[in-house]
This record gives sequence, C-alpha cells and structure tokens, in this order.
Amino acid sequence: MLKPAARIEQAVTFQAMEVTKQAQALREQGRDIISLGIGEPDFTAPQIVVDTLNKASAAGLSGYSPALGITPLRMCLADYYNKEFGTNISYEQIIITTGASGALSLACLSLLNHGDELLMPDPYYPANFNFILCSGATTKLIPCGPEERFQLSAEKIAANWGANTRGILIASPSNPTGTSVTPEELRKIIDFVKSKDGFVILDEIYLGLNYEGEVKSGLTLDKDILVINSFSKFFNMTGWRLGWIIAPKDFIPHIEKLSSSLNICAPTLAQHAAIACFSDEAMQIYRERKQAFKERRDYLLTELARLNLPVPVKPDGAFYIYVDISHYSDNSMDFCHRLLNEAGIAVTPGVDFGPAWANKMIRISYATAIDRLKEAIARLEKFLPTIK
Repeated sequence: MLKPAARIEQAVTFQAMEVTKQAQALREQGRDIISLGIGEPDFTAPQIVVDTLNKASAAGLSGYSPALGITPLRMCLADYYNKEFGTNISYEQIIITTGASGALSLACLSLLNHGDELLMPDPYYPANFNFILCSGATTKLIPCGPEERFQLSAEKIAANWGANTRGILIASPSNPTGTSVTPEELRKIIDFVKSKDGFVILDEIYLGLNYEGEVKSGLTLDKDILVINSFSKFFNMTGWRLGWIIAPKDFIPHIEKLSSSLNICAPTLAQHAAIACFSDEAMQIYRERKQAFKERRDYLLTELARLNLPVPVKPDGAFYIYVDISHYSDNSMDFCHRLLNEAGIAVTPGVDFGPAWANKMIRISYATAIDRLKEAIARLEKFLPTIK
C-alpha cells in the first residue's frame, strides 16, 4: 500500500477549494451560486493573444523552448517592468516559469536548505507554506494587524529573526488582504534582512492591479531581491500557466539548473502568445479591465460598510477584500458554510489564511461582474439578520 511522505501530512489544505466543490455540487442541483471565493479573473485573454497562440501553433512553434524561456518574451517583460514599474533590469535577469507557483517553487528550492526557516506574515496565502515545506524548510508565521496593513514590518522581522532564519517571503499587494507594504517600510525590511545576510522573496503577482498612486516594483529599492510574478492575474491568463522570476544575473544559472531538470520549460505556445500581451491593443484592454476592478472594489467597500461588515484596511490592489464578520459570527467556517447554503454566495473563510485572524475574517474576491456583486449584496442584506 502506498504511503505519502510525512511532510504531506503537514501540508496546508486550502478550504477555498472545498467551498468551490460544494458550490459546484449546489449548481448541479440547480442552485444559482455567486462565486466570490476563488481568485480568478472573470476576464479571459484578449483576442489578440488568442490569435497569436493560434498562429504560433500553426507555425509549429510547440516544441521545447530554452529553460530560461524565449528571448523575445523575456525582453518584453524587462521593458514592461522598466516602463511601468520604474526598474532598470535586463532581460538576462528573467526566467520564464510555469506560473507564479512554478516561480516560487524554484525560488524556494534554489535558496533554502533542509532545516532553514522562512518568515511570513499572518495572514498569508496558504499555498506558499507548502512550497517552503517541500523544499525541506520551515515557516514561521508572524501575526500582523491592521496597524501594519496586515503586512510584515522591519520591527517584527527583527523580533522574530532566529538562528535558522534565512529570509522572508512577502506579497505586495497581498492575498488575502489586497494591501501593499509601503515603500518606506519595504526599504527598512530589505535593509534589515540584508544586514543578516538573508534574502527577500517578493511576490508581485498583483503589482499591475494596484489602484492607488504611482506603482513601483520592490526592485527599485534593491537589485538583489528576488521577485516573482505571473500572467494569471493582470494579464487574465490563469490556465496558461506562465510566470516569471526576476533575480540578480549571477543567480539565474542556479535557477536555470533546477528549472531545466524539473520543468524542461514553461509552456512554449503560451510563451509565444504572451508576447502579444504587450501590444498597444492588449495593454489598452488591460487598463480598461483594471479600472473595472477598481470600480468593483469601491462599490463593495461602500456596501460592506453599510451592512456592518468592516474592512479594517482599505485594499489598494489585487481583487480581494479582507472582511471582519465578528459582528455576526465568531466562526468563519460556519459563517461561510451557511452563506453558501442559505444565500448561494461562495466566499473564503479566514481559516485559510493563518491562525491569527482565522475566525473573525473572510476573504471576498471581486473577480466577477458588477451585476453579480450587486446581487450578492442584496442576498447578504437578507441573510445577515438571520445569523445574529
């Protein structure tokens, strides 16, 4: 009989997936379910991207690519970061990966040794725990509250840095909170971690979906951090499984060595298609879709406040709102279960994102159309009085 490795028993299970399964079962029974749980844009790749994929397929460009990715795409990404996010990077610092998940897996495997410790904030995205676990390292979660925008601070990192700590993993903007680390605090964080000869992995997967003021990459503060990103969110290409790592040029060969063995390459046709994402036509579409996300956020923030569902920190990016349900419930799992079954709304319980805020918070994803959000608010208004 097959037995799983011991570390599999320690892996985090994402309750959002269970909610999704339950929601699908209810749909199959004929129920109308509004999905505000999974972080997947309701938009799909623009037609120009799809057409480019078809042309690449017809031209027979479906073989293996170099492990680093095709050079034209790497050059497009370097140009994109330099123009949009204030960096000064070379395409030689970029390796194309199988999504941000592939990027983080490679980052952890290339930086962490067995027994090392990585610091992360609580709340956090649960899958990140599993990447660290599979690299043989351990995670220390640091509770972070509204006063810190639910993000790590240099002070808390210093207080929790131990003998086995090797670095930190932060996301800005983050999942589940949609909040960013301020540039001033990120500067302090990087300076402290470097003073300890540690490393910073910065998840910028939602950087393109930042709605407040000028947006800069963490690479503008320090060229030695390791950045991961993806075509899934801003570029609306979740199932295309395409992401990237930006790292110091002399570190790229170490990641390449792993990538060529573990993945051979990222999906080649998707790479060719992704070049079209940076066309003027596609970028105009993405800018319009970003504005649509912002309008959805602003609508929900107003309505949630009216329904006595506080949002402790206004999200400045991504497409998530981290909502306090403590006026109605002290059990996020029970609240989400009842909300799904009684009101037909799927959201994610706080237990998914770490113990610090597990019971009093839920995550709402506004990666769905505004008319469905309005219907969800109408259902919530009827549901909430029944749960007090």
